[in-house]
Amino acid sequence: MTTSGEASTRAPQGFEGEVVGLGLTDIIQINDRNGFSGSIRVHNGPLLGVIFFREGRVVHAEQGAHTGEEAFCEIVGWQGGRFTVETNVVTALRTIDKRCEHLLLDAHRILDERRARAPGPEPRPAAVAAQPAQHGRASPAVERARSVPGVTDAVLLTRAGGLVGSQDYQAEVLAGRSLFLGLVGAELGAAFGAGELRSAAAEGSRRHLLLFNSKTHSLGVFAAPEADVGAVGAGIRGALTRDH
Repeated sequence: MTTSGEASTRAPQGFEGEVVGLGLTDIIQINDRNGFSGSIRVHNGPLLGVIFFREGRVVHAEQGAHTGEEAFCEIVGWQGGRFTVETNVVTALRTIDKRCEHLLLDAHRILDERRARAPGPEPRPAAVAAQPAQHGRASPAVERARSVPGVTDAVLLTRAGGLVGSQDYQAEVLAGRSLFLGLVGAELGAAFGAGELRSAAAEGSRRHLLLFNSKTHSLGVFAAPEADVGAVGAGIRGALTRDH
């Protein structure tokens, strides 16, 4: 970790909280927007990671023997833990030189690729594998989206980012990815004068992510990697507008 010669020794001031799902990613984005200078210390059981900010930019990260982007990726990949935001901690090191949105996108891409290469669970009997996933009670929009060929999951969000319906971990993951895609899309739209973001899509080797915005809600969708993103998007639009 950072030595006393590299970081300020003043008593840290800040706040603590739980990291659930993509909560840490949310904190990183908030610090980026607010021009934060300091550090986030993240404890995941016996593991400790630190992310350093300078005027909103992530400039350095440490986790065990890892530093820089490799350490940042390890920390972001943790699914739980506790974090402490410290405003009076600085570092002279600079091992990261990417904008926050690019850094997070690269980290999530690497994590997705790792999961795709990881050994899968033991195959289930055919009769069990054929059963649809149990999502519990879902909104009509989510049910329509899930009925589209190629869609593997869908969640409905308020425009403030709150989940409507399912609150399980998979729903939180999809919600977090959808919010981040919406953030990046909105910033690009503002930069090019394209107006309010209505829909966006990000293609991946493990799965695709689609986002649809209305005035009051957002619909986030995961699609299978072999699915055609354009066809899935058209199918979802049709499913959401057809009469029942």
